[in-house]
Amino acid sequence: MSTADKSMTQKMMAMADASTVQTGGAGGATTYEALLRLDDMWSNLRSGELPAPRAVVFEEPNAAAETPDFDVVVCGGNIGILLATALVLRGLRVAVLEAGELRGREQDWNASRKEVMELVEAGILSLEEATEQVIGIEFNPVRCGFPGVDDVWLNDVLNVGVRPERLVACARARFEAAGGVVLENTALTRVSVRPGAAVLSTKGGGELRTRLVVDCMGQRSPIVAQVRNGQEPDGVCIVVGSCADGYAPERNTFGDIILADSSTEPANNGCPNQYFWEAFPASASPTQRTTYLFTYLGLEKERPSVLDIMEDYWKLLPLYQGVELEALTPRRILFGLFTSYKDSPLPVKWDRVMQIGDAGGLQSPLSFGGFGAITRHIGRLTRAVVGAIEADALQRHQLALINPYQANLRAAWLFQASMRPPVVPGAWPDDFIVKVLASTFEVQKGAGVGVMLPFLQDTLRVDGLAVTIGGLMLSAPATAVEILVRLGPVPLADWFLHFLGMIVGSLIGSEQGRAALKAAEPSLSAEQRFALNRYVEGWQYGSGLDYVAPDGPQVMIPEELSRAKKAAAAARAFVPAAKVAA
Repeated sequence: MSTADKSMTQKMMAMADASTVQTGGAGGATTYEALLRLDDMWSNLRSGELPAPRAVVFEEPNAAAETPDFDVVVCGGNIGILLATALVLRGLRVAVLEAGELRGREQDWNASRKEVMELVEAGILSLEEATEQVIGIEFNPVRCGFPGVDDVWLNDVLNVGVRPERLVACARARFEAAGGVVLENTALTRVSVRPGAAVLSTKGGGELRTRLVVDCMGQRSPIVAQVRNGQEPDGVCIVVGSCADGYAPERNTFGDIILADSSTEPANNGCPNQYFWEAFPASASPTQRTTYLFTYLGLEKERPSVLDIMEDYWKLLPLYQGVELEALTPRRILFGLFTSYKDSPLPVKWDRVMQIGDAGGLQSPLSFGGFGAITRHIGRLTRAVVGAIEADALQRHQLALINPYQANLRAAWLFQASMRPPVVPGAWPDDFIVKVLASTFEVQKGAGVGVMLPFLQDTLRVDGLAVTIGGLMLSAPATAVEILVRLGPVPLADWFLHFLGMIVGSLIGSEQGRAALKAAEPSLSAEQRFALNRYVEGWQYGSGLDYVAPDGPQVMIPEELSRAKKAAAAARAFVPAAKVAA
């Protein structure tokens, strides 16, 4: 194929660093072949051609009793090493099983300092490791923006770049020093659930016996596929992007959490689509910046392909960042497809087997990364798994208590539904989505960071939703009515049902509610205490009461804010050379 016949994606990928190490997990593979595989998978999803799941887990209740070698085996180590480390530090016998090499990718993850500090509190990282090795860069301010309204500027939310390679290395060192066992390049082939233990068979012919299997193999986990058994997801988020060199350092000092710079427009294939941007400075160099283009989609066959979206990314990036595409040198090309299901967290199907992270559906349908979902739940999951082992609460119905119904996860579906336009052109006004988001953020801006920060970190709370929805009805009643008309009564009734669940959770999970229920603990058996604690935590997290507000008010440094606003204005005023010539 000649250069002239190649797509822009192929040309840009040819310029990217060929030495980039390929890793497991979302965003770990960066080659053009991996992009084509992802595009094929998305095509199969849209056509309803889901591959038949391979049976991995087998129940063998009549087999001879097994003697476990481990308390817990975590399958999938690139994120699972975090929980594994917390568990081994609590005195459990833990092994990590990883199909490839146990290492984090070289590309920064966008996170909040609070999320990293939760790993410090769990003992997974030392404070020195967190601040000097894992956090590669910290920047302020960050922006949310939509057409027709002023940008919203914030501090200290999704404003650090986490180095996954260092994160995994530090956690692994602490894990192994505490007696944990890492088995790399060891693919799981079978789990036999027997009396006394689950027996894990590996590709090399080895076996491990454990009291509990924790699946952290992500959304593509073969165990998750077996549980879902061909179930179609209720929605997807497709993300494409790059980490590129060539940005002006003086313009590369702030981040974007969510920004739409246009209304709904036809994608590269002509289907109506609403794009959003996220961006942040990279830790490798002041001239490197990571930018993501993401969109929420249903499974209709008319939806754009991943290749279409990637081509749109290269076309739209210059206008978004205010830089000629020719001035950029891509270091790494990024792409991912994140499925989401309304019946999340994932139901437990077998004794001795459970899922966490993306595999367990703990992430919001609005997010496209599992790091925040793991860090938010790391303390709860550690307590729950230790409690299950100590109480021998390893039956299916007991493990189901660890990841129970969470009302705020279901309530978040209304927001995803309002951010993906129908495939029929003109079914929604082109400005409907950005108008709803602009109105919502205007209300939250007026209510203060106490309402906006939890929302931006995928932690929906009753107080925040009540203020947001109530404020929207008062300040933009026409928009509120249009939401009802466009979405219809069924999604809104579903949202209201789960909002009521959040209210119930706020009562049970409140400080007073927890204290009243905990008073019964001394009279309970170990299994009953385990169940009670999971019940209380489930309602607490499901109503967002685990969220801890930052200490003190946000203080913006005027010089940082002025520099960021100047850079944002310059990008919006940018006119590509091709348009100037025309």
